Amino acid sequence: MHGQMNMIRCTIMRGGTSKGIFIMENELPKDQEERDKTLLAIFGSPDVRQIDGLGGADVLTSKLAVIAPCATGEADIDYTFGQVSIEKAMIDYGGNCGNISSAVGGFAIDMGLVKAVEPVTDVRIRMTNTNRILRASVPVTDGKASVDGDFHIDGVPGTGAKIALDWSRTAGGATGNVLPTGNPLDKIAADGREYSVSVVDAGNITVFIRAEELGLDGTETPAQIEGYVRKMRLAERIRGEVCVRLGLVKNWEEAERITPFQPFFAVVSSARRHQCFNGRQIGEGESHLTSRIIFMGHMHKAYPVTGTVATGAAARIPGTVVHGLLGEEACHSPVLKIAHPSGIVEVRAEAAEKEGELSIEKIEIYRTARMIMDGYVYVRK
Repeated sequence: MHGQMNMIRCTIMRGGTSKGIFIMENELPKDQEERDKTLLAIFGSPDVRQIDGLGGADVLTSKLAVIAPCATGEADIDYTFGQVSIEKAMIDYGGNCGNISSAVGGFAIDMGLVKAVEPVTDVRIRMTNTNRILRASVPVTDGKASVDGDFHIDGVPGTGAKIALDWSRTAGGATGNVLPTGNPLDKIAADGREYSVSVVDAGNITVFIRAEELGLDGTETPAQIEGYVRKMRLAERIRGEVCVRLGLVKNWEEAERITPFQPFFAVVSSARRHQCFNGRQIGEGESHLTSRIIFMGHMHKAYPVTGTVATGAAARIPGTVVHGLLGEEACHSPVLKIAHPSGIVEVRAEAAEKEGELSIEKIEIYRTARMIMDGYVYVRK
C-alpha cells in the first residue's frame, strides 16, 4: 500500500491485433466523472507518449475493457469498451472494439467469472455500448483459456489458440438498422462536390468510400495516408457529414470531438497484388477486397474486427460500395478475404432475404488472445 497513491487491480490483455487494459467494474469509482479521471490517469492521458501511465502511445494499445457480471441476466458478463484518447482528456464509449472483445471471454474464464468447460467454453458477452450479445467460443486447457495453438492472424507474431466470435446478433446495434440511412448508397456533399458512400451498422457503424474518390490507390501504407493531410481532413469532413445525417452531431465539425471513434471510415478498392508496410506480400487472387480504415483521426495499422464485421455485412448487400468492388467468386464465397495494411483478415458472412428484406444471418470472425500481465496499477490520489 502506498499512502499517496491508490492501488487498482488490472490486467493487460492482447486481443487480436490490439492491446488493452481490463479492469473489473468494482475496482473503479461509481461516479462516471471520477471513474473517467481515474482511467485517464491509469493510461497516462492526455499525453502523446502516455509516459506516466500504462497506455502504449498508439490508438491500438490505448483501449479499455471494463468487466462485470451481467446486470440483466441475458448473458454471462457485461463488457464496456472505451477508446481512450491519447491527445485529449476523453474516453469514447460510443462503439465496440472487436479485437479487444476477443480477449473478454478468456479473461472471464481466467478470472473465474465463467465456469471453464473443456475443450471449448462458450461465453455470452453483453456489449453494454450497443446492448448487443456477442458469443465467444474459447478453447480451454487445464481450466484456463488456452494460449497455444496453430492459428495465425496477420499483424500478430506467431500463432495461438483459435477463438471464434459470433457477431450475428450485433447487426444494427448502434442505430437499429444494418443500413442506417435506409439506402445501400448515399451521396454526401463535401468541399464543393458529392461523394458516393455506403453506411453500414454491423459491429460498428462504418462509412465506405472508394479510394479513387479521395485520389488514392488504396494500397498505401498508414504512414503514407496520414501524410496526406488534406485527404485525411476530407475524410473527416465526409465522416462528419454522415454523423450529421445520422443525428449523432449537429454539424460536421463536432464529430471529431463528440464521436471520434465511431463511425469508422473505410477506404476500399479492388483486390490486387501489393506489399504491406510490414513486408507481407499480398499475392494475386489472395484477397477479395483491399481496405484501409481511419478511426480516432488515425489510419489503423491492421483492421478492426468490428470494421471487418461491417465489411462482411456490406459485401452481402447489393448496391453498396463494397459489393460493387467484388468479383464473381467473392460474391458467392461464404468467406470474405480483406487485404489490410498488415495482411489479410477473413470473415464468414451470410445473408438471406426474409419477408422481402435482407437479413444478416451469420458473421463469424476468428482471433487469438492472451493475458500479458495481471497486477496492480498505482494512481495518484
